[in-house]
Amino acid sequence: MNYPPSLPGSPLPPATADREQRRRLLAHARDLGIPPDYGRERRLRQIAEPRALRFVGFDIHERPQWLTPRAAAAWLRMRQAAAAGQVELQLVSAFRSVEYQVGLIERKMARGLDMAQILAVSAAPGYSEHHSGRAVDITTPGFAALEEEFEQSPAFRWLAHHAAAFGFALSFPRGNPHRIAYEPWHWCWHR
Repeated sequence: MNYPPSLPGSPLPPATADREQRRRLLAHARDLGIPPDYGRERRLRQIAEPRALRFVGFDIHERPQWLTPRAAAAWLRMRQAAAAGQVELQLVSAFRSVEYQVGLIERKMARGLDMAQILAVSAAPGYSEHHSGRAVDITTPGFAALEEEFEQSPAFRWLAHHAAAFGFALSFPRGNPHRIAYEPWHWCWHR
């Protein structure tokens, strides 16, 4: 059951997969080359898609973005607090379905990347924190989205000092046990 959109005229929430759809999508991901022991090897667990999503605005590409209701409330409070400190937090990505993640893998493969390259920077379908509706990828004006240079931004410094107060934590620091590239832009709500 999805909550109603939080803003008048906001778009409908994205679809999530039922059990059978999820099984088919994960089977397709394995057919694309996701190793069968991916979760165990990367110390990642499968993540379910949420039953309820709340609209939190548009990302830098004008796409509607969604989070679980409690994560959405925390994100909106955090963004407002950052703005009060003269720091602009912009969304690059929030909720992503398993289906979207499969498509992301397919698009990267079509650009000529092999599975090892893809899995160094993207979690396999079924394992992405974005499936939970609690993860956000963040940027700020003047910095390229989804690039390590974000760690040099005032936004990253603000997040490093204040995000925990809102329940957000950096998921993939340097040398993380999941063997996913350092992502200073990726924060997940954990309350």
